[in-house]
Amino acid sequence: MQLALSLARAAQWVVPPNPAVGCVIVTPSGEVIGVGQTQRTGGPHAEVMALRDAASKGHAVRGATAYVTLEPCSHYGRTGPCSDALIAAGIAKVVASLADPNPLVAGHGFAKLRAAGIDVAIGPGASESRELNIGFFSRMIRKSPWIRLKVAASLDGITALENGTSQWITSRPARADGHAWRARSGAMLTGVGTVLEDNPRLDVRLVDTPRQPPLVVVDSQLQTPLDARIFEAERPVWIYAAARDDAKAAALEAHGATVTCLPNAQGKVDLAALLKDLAVREVNELHVEAGHKLNGSLIREGLVDEFVIYLAPKFIGSGLSMASHPHAGGPLTALTDALPLEFRSVELIGPDLRIVARVTGKDVF
Repeated sequence: MQLALSLARAAQWVVPPNPAVGCVIVTPSGEVIGVGQTQRTGGPHAEVMALRDAASKGHAVRGATAYVTLEPCSHYGRTGPCSDALIAAGIAKVVASLADPNPLVAGHGFAKLRAAGIDVAIGPGASESRELNIGFFSRMIRKSPWIRLKVAASLDGITALENGTSQWITSRPARADGHAWRARSGAMLTGVGTVLEDNPRLDVRLVDTPRQPPLVVVDSQLQTPLDARIFEAERPVWIYAAARDDAKAAALEAHGATVTCLPNAQGKVDLAALLKDLAVREVNELHVEAGHKLNGSLIREGLVDEFVIYLAPKFIGSGLSMASHPHAGGPLTALTDALPLEFRSVELIGPDLRIVARVTGKDVF
């Protein structure tokens, strides 16, 4: 199962919106005869890849055990059911980490295997597999992506000078690591303020990637320039507005963007509705790289699940903070009202410190 999990881990950058799954086929004597991982969307799943791997090496799989990190699917989607493939191959036992949260599967795969006389065991590697696919579980259960907010700051929490200068507070190794987080996401999100002030590409460049995640722009008044560098990358650009301006929307859509109007009562983009819409678009993990205003809004509305924070060994003093007014009602008057976090990892990336912190209780679903 550890080998299967390592295969799933390696598939994370390829598979969205599918879950990352690994499969290992083992003979009754304990010999590994086939391994596989889920391929790009529309391609074979892990079980089929492992069966093909075994066949390519001349191994018979009848009577073997398949270790798989998620319940084999039982329905026709972009590919055929993996449970049918395992049954047809003569697999005798399936050891799976946990059930698939997709309502189209959700135990049906296990039931189909058992009905065919296959022994099914569930549990080994469950926490690791769920963590690998926390965005998929979030979308299936909460009907919303897993929201990961990335910030680069000095040790005293400054993300930019008062004049807006922010390039570069952290080192190139930290920036490359940030691009790896971009690459595994289902989509990236930023605000129009960042587009107007920095004119970034906001794509994956510093690490190899088989895909460029779509870019989401929160742009209440449709101020995104047609010559913005965000349009240079070959990927979808989804712009969410609060006020429908047909002429501006048509111009942006002629440039390749998709414009959606989702206003809230305050005349801003309804961020919660935006997330629900992204789930419909099959976004599992949403990677946020925005300015302090949008960061503050997302935190204030309780929408952020996890933070990835890079701290450079520098003191800057005055400047822009990570998030403006992140608490409803203004500054806190009691420390007990602070947003509770749990450190998931702390690691040196080049000279900088990377902290992954999760909002307490956000992963209980």
